Amino acid sequence: MERICIQGGRALAGRIPISGAKNAALPLMAASLLTDDPLHLSNLPDTLADITTLATVLEHHGVRTRRTGPGAMTLQAGRIENARADYDLVRRMRASVLVLGPLLARQGYAEVSMPGGCAIGTRPVDLHLRGLEALGATIELREGYIVARAPRGLTGGEVVFPHVSVGATENVLMAAALARGTTRLVGAAREPEVCDLAHCLMAMGAEIEGIGTDVLTVHGARELSGASHAVIPDRIEAGTYAMAAGITGGELELIGARAADLPGVLDKLAEVGVEVTANGDGLRARGQGGTPAAANVTTEPYPGFPTDLQAQFMALMTLARGESVITETIFENRFLHVCELERMGADIRVEGGTAVVHGRDHLDGAPVMASDLRASAGLVLAGLAARGETVLHRVYHLDRGYERLVDKLAACGAAITREPDDG
Repeated sequence: MERICIQGGRALAGRIPISGAKNAALPLMAASLLTDDPLHLSNLPDTLADITTLATVLEHHGVRTRRTGPGAMTLQAGRIENARADYDLVRRMRASVLVLGPLLARQGYAEVSMPGGCAIGTRPVDLHLRGLEALGATIELREGYIVARAPRGLTGGEVVFPHVSVGATENVLMAAALARGTTRLVGAAREPEVCDLAHCLMAMGAEIEGIGTDVLTVHGARELSGASHAVIPDRIEAGTYAMAAGITGGELELIGARAADLPGVLDKLAEVGVEVTANGDGLRARGQGGTPAAANVTTEPYPGFPTDLQAQFMALMTLARGESVITETIFENRFLHVCELERMGADIRVEGGTAVVHGRDHLDGAPVMASDLRASAGLVLAGLAARGETVLHRVYHLDRGYERLVDKLAACGAAITREPDDG
């Protein structure tokens, strides 16, 4: 166990390379199950715990994984050796359920434990299952496992998602790539990570129309081939560091970040006084040197404000002028960081799915505990701006989604270290 110690009050300045997107890399890795040819991935955030976990899951199914350099991995599922994803593997990470669609499409059978992950809501997989049933699969839930069968293969059909689900869109999209005939995904997620998966599938031989819209049309292929694909930059990491510049009154160059991936975020940052502009290398984020303005925000599917940046934005608003109202519409338990921010002096009142934040003139360092991945990032931002020392416990949450966060911030002037946690 380790902890992160932060001495707050330093304006950040420097360059931060933005890693490949974890939320894009995971479905791309799962897509290796769709072919017996090698899939070469680059710009992979391969030091993250979630990447290592999914590699272990895939190896269990017979995928050979080979690190071919920094941020590069080759995956080859020459033969599926096991179509069952056991609880002991899947419970560590919810995204492991993404093996369901590819295994079913290629083998005609899959048995996958119900997923685990962060404690930020129930996040049921019913839309995954309904989508696969629309392609002809028969599914039963048995002793905590999803048992899916399509002995004659999957058949194209129309899948209508009643609400946006990134994971369900990705799972059904991969399955449809090997289904007979044409599949229409209506109400599909439009997130950049979904688009990245679709582009990789096309490089593997799939035919997909409507990428970037909420209606995807997939013409199934008899088989897919290998491909080489570079993972897109992590928009959530980029947004986190842009807010770090804002909360410290600093200036950061975010190397590789793309403005097109952050439309709802950049608009909101401009509203509160954090200037983000494009340059030749990515984005430059600059705090105005004073107190940010208060603003209201509601989390929404892409292109709206992402739920994965809600905790970080709340940290920024704890020091804003006036009152901010933050409404969470995606996950029902994603305000677990509020009580930890209050330990640092934040003034926040939670009313159901809404948090009302009254900005203070300062925060005080305190021992705090991370409850999930993005909450931990929000607490790091608060610590960077607080007076005195903040000690963050349970940093293993952070390791699931941020590559070398301590090193990147320290290189830009933050007084931040990682130490053994004897407590």
